[in-house]
Amino acid sequence: MESLLIKGGVPLRGEVTISGAKNAALPIMAATLLTREPCVIRHVPALSDVKFMGEILTRLGAQVRFKGDTVQVQARHIKGTGDYDLVRRMRGSICIMGPLLGRLKKATVSLPGGCVIGARPINLHLKGFCALGAKVVIENGYVHASAKRLAGTAMFLGGRAGSTVLGTANVMMAAVLAEGVTVIESAACEPEIVDLADFLKAMGAKIAGAGSPTITINGVRELHGAEHEVIPDRIEAATFAIATAATNGEVTLHGVRTDHLGAVLDKLKDAGVRIDHNGASLAIRRSGKLRPVDITTLPYSGFPTDAQAQMMALMAITPGVSIITERIFESRFMHVSELMRLGAQIEIEGPSAIVKGGKPLSGAPVMASDLRASAALVIAGLAARGTTQINRVYHLDRGYETIDSKLRALGARIERIGRE
Repeated sequence: MESLLIKGGVPLRGEVTISGAKNAALPIMAATLLTREPCVIRHVPALSDVKFMGEILTRLGAQVRFKGDTVQVQARHIKGTGDYDLVRRMRGSICIMGPLLGRLKKATVSLPGGCVIGARPINLHLKGFCALGAKVVIENGYVHASAKRLAGTAMFLGGRAGSTVLGTANVMMAAVLAEGVTVIESAACEPEIVDLADFLKAMGAKIAGAGSPTITINGVRELHGAEHEVIPDRIEAATFAIATAATNGEVTLHGVRTDHLGAVLDKLKDAGVRIDHNGASLAIRRSGKLRPVDITTLPYSGFPTDAQAQMMALMAITPGVSIITERIFESRFMHVSELMRLGAQIEIEGPSAIVKGGKPLSGAPVMASDLRASAALVIAGLAARGTTQINRVYHLDRGYETIDSKLRALGARIERIGRE
């Protein structure tokens, strides 16, 4: 199994280009199932999750071709059953269910797997499908959904932690081919939902309100092929910005949507980080001593849960006390014990982590539990004295395109070991 070895203490300096957003690319790839015609998707990141999605589409009968950062998909003839061995590896694969149900009026998909960061039920997805007229049965680890016809309706998709991003995407993809008008209340507002809606509209769908809590969909009889470019990955951009601050470096991020990063950039500025905008580029460097900040994760446009672990790594080296409260996933503090192995002083009290920062970190072997925890450990390792070995690096490869190569280009002393 591969690991990363990081010799810390080197400021990151230089320029890095941000890849396409994984969380936008996956549902957009799934949406190609809605048409028999060819689709071309550009700026797709080379990630293991993207590869898995390509394999899932292929197993369903689609023709999938990867060339550089472009994916070509034609789903002329497809079947309605998702492969268990592939779907179970990745929670995001559940988003094939909406387009299968929309086009075929039936779908059988394995209950998904993914990172262990707390309960991530799909009950809101299924609620939306039922509202459209589908009959849903869960049996032997599979979700079976079928309908003679799908009919538009009004529905509320709010949950305990707010709106559901994948659920909104899934229901939206089913509804574009339903009869009549569908209104999704408490819809997710994330940029990835807007990007999916833009792709669906390029295919001929009629969607209004994407990016707001109310999305209105006028169903159409069929969709056609389309071309689309995936938005930049706001979490990758946040990760590199935080890593730059943690190492007291100076890095320019290219290909960034600054309007997607408001909460993260605001907290970084509060923490003493200087951020200079120049079109689609951000120049990141410290403007003085780091300052502690309090953070609460919230649905977009609040502070993203996917950047919480990375900010905790930064606060661990920041003098003073920071309080980080997690409101999205109840078990998303699994990185805390590993950060403490590096010398961080952190206490958990309910949904909050109290970070007593300022003590230097020292390298040690650590174990990544999930994708964003891996990124946090990379940041901590870059800032720590000595050598840090991060095991289970496959988590990183799910969401960061060649992160070790990008960091080396910025001067980091990082190498991948254990490759077969």
